Amino acid sequence: MGDFLQNDYLLSVEKPARYMGGEMGAIVKERADVRFVLAFPDVYEVGMSHLGFRILYAILNEIDWLAAERVYAPWPDMEALHRSNGIPLATLESSIPLSRVDILGFTLQYELSYTNILNMLELAGIPLLASERDEGFPLVIGGGPCACNPEPLADFFDAFLLGDGEEAVTEIAVVYREWKQVKSTKEELLERLAKIDGVYIPSFFSVDYDAAGRIETLRPLKPGYVKVRRRIAADLNAIAYPGAPVVPFLKTVHDRVSMEVARGCTRGCRFCQAGYIYRPVRERTPEQILAKIEETLRNTGYDEVSLLSLSTGDYGCLTPLLKELMERYAKERIAVSLPSLRVGSLTPEVVEEIKKVRKTGFTLAPEAGSERLRQVINKGITETDLLNTAFEVYSAGWRLIKLYFMIGLPTETMDDVLGIAELAKQVKFQGKRTGAGGEVNVAVSSFVPKPHTPFQWEPQISYEEILEKQQFLRQELKKRKLNFKWQDAPLSVMEGVFARGDRRLGRVLIEARRLGCRFDGWGEHFSFPKWQQAFAAAAIDPLFYHRRRDLEEVLPWDHLESGVSREFLRSELEKSAACTYTPDCRSGVCSGCGVCDFEMIGMRLNGAEETRGGAPVTESGQPVEAERIRLRFQKIGRMRFLSHLEMLNLFIRAIGRARVPIRYSQGFHPHPKFSFATALSVGVESWAEYMDMELNAGFGAERLKEALNQVLPEGVRVLESHAITLNSESLSVIMESVRYRVILPPGAGQDLPGQVERFLALDTYPHRREKKGKVVAFDLRHETVSLTASADCLEMEVRRGKPLEFVAAVTGLPADALAGAKIEKLEVNFRSGEGRTVAGDD
Repeated sequence: MGDFLQNDYLLSVEKPARYMGGEMGAIVKERADVRFVLAFPDVYEVGMSHLGFRILYAILNEIDWLAAERVYAPWPDMEALHRSNGIPLATLESSIPLSRVDILGFTLQYELSYTNILNMLELAGIPLLASERDEGFPLVIGGGPCACNPEPLADFFDAFLLGDGEEAVTEIAVVYREWKQVKSTKEELLERLAKIDGVYIPSFFSVDYDAAGRIETLRPLKPGYVKVRRRIAADLNAIAYPGAPVVPFLKTVHDRVSMEVARGCTRGCRFCQAGYIYRPVRERTPEQILAKIEETLRNTGYDEVSLLSLSTGDYGCLTPLLKELMERYAKERIAVSLPSLRVGSLTPEVVEEIKKVRKTGFTLAPEAGSERLRQVINKGITETDLLNTAFEVYSAGWRLIKLYFMIGLPTETMDDVLGIAELAKQVKFQGKRTGAGGEVNVAVSSFVPKPHTPFQWEPQISYEEILEKQQFLRQELKKRKLNFKWQDAPLSVMEGVFARGDRRLGRVLIEARRLGCRFDGWGEHFSFPKWQQAFAAAAIDPLFYHRRRDLEEVLPWDHLESGVSREFLRSELEKSAACTYTPDCRSGVCSGCGVCDFEMIGMRLNGAEETRGGAPVTESGQPVEAERIRLRFQKIGRMRFLSHLEMLNLFIRAIGRARVPIRYSQGFHPHPKFSFATALSVGVESWAEYMDMELNAGFGAERLKEALNQVLPEGVRVLESHAITLNSESLSVIMESVRYRVILPPGAGQDLPGQVERFLALDTYPHRREKKGKVVAFDLRHETVSLTASADCLEMEVRRGKPLEFVAAVTGLPADALAGAKIEKLEVNFRSGEGRTVAGDD
């Protein structure tokens, strides 16, 4: 991104912070034997929220000779800049073009991100087809949940990693380094990689199809390389976990400490791919969880902790863990959220703990609208369970419950669909029972049969049937005054095609990319007509992949083993037809799925005993005494691209990292008590930014300056700090004028001294600015305190107005002619005499 930073291209795109790099926690290594780039094929805010990405980044960067860097899919406005300026896609850390790195590892999180992968390769100048890339190009590998059937991407990838990556990813890097040192062939590299457990080399298999288009044979091309089994990390406590993750400048999808308390699930919901491909259940010890949360909070400054697993409510000692977290952090207003609570796992003790700081939302997933259909899918909860849980949630003070359902499940009837509306109505009624009322949001997705599940042979309902059921639900929920959110039918159709697709879909992806498809998971960019055109051009019927599969049919992923046996999946399919329940393995009865060998691989569970960690407990109570401190800080270099809200977020995180005893506002969502003098425009460098902070008394101004400077990123530095009285007037009230320096773009300045003289000779210069639909009028001449010019540079002291508004008034140039101007904020003048510090003094 170096070219974009140096030339201010980022000022023309939405959210420049996506492309800046330089975040707190980012690791830059100038020299490395191997550069391993972690690539996320979606926008920055989504990728930065992905826990697996954070884990691998930390593990790889622990290796001295290896540099792990990041890249995300550029939003269309940024993509246009790449293409129009001929600048290749590069890493955030070192701005190295992707074509020059060693390993490019894509996270395969969602089927509708596949065109983004092709687009990123194209923007990097890397040939799309693996067969066209020799030793001079990066090794392109993929991993993540979609790697359990990566066949639609087989033509584009050199290798895939199936399963857990924490241990395997370092083995891949070691093999690559050894291969690089001897400068052997790419074929030799692939053969070495194939010896690593969990690594799948698609070019080492060939696929034959019969006359009906079904797979006839999956032929191994290397002796002994017949099947690839998923990699399983046997003990989560024995592998590294990031305690100092990268902290983004902008708000991301999940802007919090993400703590994985367990991996895997034993519930056995027959539709849930994650429940099968992440077996067996492996829980972290509460001691490790507490230690990692403490470390991460101090390294990030976050104010929320999310306890993650497929079913957090099943964690063996959840209640004592929550009690300990609340005892430590409630007074710091650090919230704890449980995004994956299962109906039936919620206890009054858990509710009591998580409501202590703030209620971060409550989601329940009944999945199906009838008791019968929940038995078909082995959900294992009853309507009574759900309603009792809803009553407890509303009674504890929550006013909104989100319910997740699916349509299109095997054997579903319209009565089952109607049951969704009826059940949601009953949940809402539980709010009335509490006397306080409550709302319900109903979210409905369309069932997509996934590989390695008992329903992998089942058909997917048609586009028309999805629309019919959605319309029916819309009407029924409206009658009951319930809110409805649904997944667009075309997206479900496409997801179903690529979830169970084969290698022939590579032709479709290439054609779709040629037609401009990317960000297909985003409704505003998805184009169903373009995809239909791509399928037609490739002579492939997408509905072929939605059909019911014969039980004896060769499936595209049959050479890739999840650990769960095919026989077990077939028996679960038979049980679903008979509405027979398969008990949870936690009950002590093994279901015989085939994952555990009961030596190395098996369930690792914690008991429900009380737990205490070694970190100090937060002192209770907020001191009555307070002090107010005024800071001057600089915002230069790449930090000039941060918006005012992003700067606010940066300081909130810095306060948390530095453990500054900031005081908070009152109310349900308390905020740190600090304020900025003004909002600085994006792209302006400043040596004179001011803010006031209110702290618990005794911390001191000099200590605050030192503490913040230890954690602030390069480009933001506190220059001055001093105490003021608590009742001092706010910065915005006492601010009188601001001094700027503006260096015009080459060729834009013509006789600047003469133009300045003519402007200053004016009595008035009315100006109108439209802001949020309202017109603001003021006089630029009257707001000018002083104005001087030299060559292509203007210096001004002004009371009101933006510097480029004055430049345009002086020169008569339109806004687009001034787009490349460099703006510096040098000084702020206050009534009290503060702020008379000029750039360069420090």
